[in-house]
This record gives sequence, C-alpha cells and structure tokens, in this order.
Amino acid sequence: MSRVQAVRRLAAVRALPGVGDLLCAVPALRALRAAHPGARITLVGLPSARWFVPRYPGLVDDLLEVTGVPGLPECRADAGAARRFYARARRRRFDLAVQLHGSGGTTNPLTTMLAARNQVTAHLPGHWVPPGRTILYPGEGPEVHRLLAVTRAAGCPDQGDRVELPTTPSERARAAALVAAGPTGVPAPYACLHPGASRPANRWPAARFAAVGARLAAAGHRVVLTGTAPEAGMVAEVAAALPGRCLDLCGRTGIGVLAAVFAGARLVVSNDTGAAHVAAGVGAPSVVVFPAEGDPQRWAPLDRTRHRAVTPGTRERWPPVEAVLDAAAGQLVGTAVAP
Repeated sequence: MSRVQAVRRLAAVRALPGVGDLLCAVPALRALRAAHPGARITLVGLPSARWFVPRYPGLVDDLLEVTGVPGLPECRADAGAARRFYARARRRRFDLAVQLHGSGGTTNPLTTMLAARNQVTAHLPGHWVPPGRTILYPGEGPEVHRLLAVTRAAGCPDQGDRVELPTTPSERARAAALVAAGPTGVPAPYACLHPGASRPANRWPAARFAAVGARLAAAGHRVVLTGTAPEAGMVAEVAAALPGRCLDLCGRTGIGVLAAVFAGARLVVSNDTGAAHVAAGVGAPSVVVFPAEGDPQRWAPLDRTRHRAVTPGTRERWPPVEAVLDAAAGQLVGTAVAP
C-alpha cells in the first residue's frame, strides 16, 4: 500500500469478545492513529466491544458490529445477516482495512469482503493468501507484538507497546467509595483477588484463592474480591472461607471502576483473563495464574517484573499455593506475606 494515498476511512478488524483481547490491541490502534491522524477509524468487532469506543475516543471513532459471519465468537451464523453486514461495511467505502484479529482463518475473508481500497493482513503458511499486503502470522511472542507486526506492515511505525486503561474521575470516586465501605471502614492497604475467568479452564481452584486471601489477611491486608456477575458463585466460595476478612465487590464494578479499584491496590492476583490486562493497564502490581495449557508468552502482561506470571510444574495442571504466595511476596515491596 502506498502511504501517499490518503486514508480517510480505516477499518480495524478485531472481532474477539474478551476485555483482554481488546486491550492487547491498544498499541496497534495507537500506531494506526498516529500514522493516519485525520482518518475515521472504525473498529470492526463484536457487540461486546461497545465499551471500548467511548473508553478510547482518541484511537477509534465508532464500532461496526459484525453479524451473521460464521466462525466468530458471539456471532451466530446467518447468511442474511452476514450479507447485510457486508453491505453496511461496503457503504463505508473504507480506504484501508487492517486485520488485527489473528492468523486470519476466518477474518482474512471477512476483511477482504469489506471491499476496502487497500488491506493489510496476516496469514498462516500454506493457507489462503489474501489480496493486498499480507505477512506471515507471527507464531511466537506477546499478542501485543504480533499485532504491531501487522500495523508495521501497513506502514504505521510503533508508538510504544504500553497498554494504558484510562479511568474517569467519577469511576475513581466510585471505586474509593466501594473500598471505603468495607467491613472495617478503614482505608488500610488492600489486595485484590479475582478468582473468575471468562474461560472455565482458566480458573484456579477457589480453595487456592482462599488460601492466598487468608495469608494476605494475616499479613495485614484487606482482601477485596472482584468478578463479574456470572462469577458470583466462585467468588462467594472464596468469601465464605474468609469470614469478616474480605470485601466482596463481585458484580458491582464495570470495567472502569474495576480498573480504579485495581489502581489503588497493593496487589492484584488473578487468573489468565481480562482482569490481568486491566491490572496491567493501570500499573497495579499483579500475579497472574496460568494453567498447564496456558500461554504466558503470548498473554501475560509485557512488564514481567511488575506483573508476575506463575505457571505449574511439568506434571501439574495448576501452580501450587506456595508458588503464588512467593510471587505475591515479591510484589509486596516493604511488606511480608505471613508464613
């Protein structure tokens, strides 16, 4: 694609449902915006991405919701709905479409059907090579860097790989009020535990989270439990093991308030899920628990000092409690986790 061709309408394809999936795209979107400051940038994504556009008005201008396309999460295959979606996309007359979804098995055809004047994609060796500029999909490295490889191919220089998550004054005030309303009412140092995960396979057992919470409480930390409403059962199981020693905020925070709660924490312990990326987005020291089949190289936050990934031994599915506590002790500078 020639950089001299004006890009007024740009489509960024990222049709994934997770909060972490979208946060990992922030550096790539920042590169697109810096290279095309006057363009209208449309995120082509799922309905669950509606929160992203108002959160990042400097990166994207609107959301074009994908409907009917088979092979995508949250998207029921429907030929008629897909035709209407593609018709809406073509009416946008995109000058450039950039596939930031992944290896392209489903989304390279989707990106091509947008009928942009130019497109940039990534593909796997031996798979369909779409028209336009395309690169071999990077099979290794962090997700953030895989996406930046695509934007570089689109002629957009990196603008750093940091993932920031902005919060509003009202969200910070709401977070402070929630934390202050805990059992003690005293703004003591607190640590957050996030026992849930969007993928059940990524959920470290509740009993192990409770063991970590007990040790943190014994070390003088207030324990704050967070999670989405569907995770209430697991969070309640952890809370039941910590009577009078925790504050349960499950289902009471949106993304912005959760980020503000994490920003005030001494430590966040979470599974490999969106909460880990929220903690990284506000710079909260964290420990991320990965199962044996997890991929910390790809999904752990980039700063491996401030955000520690804990993985199991070769014959275990999960890390033991002691490994997570050791990582937590390393993050709690100036304090100790009770033995």
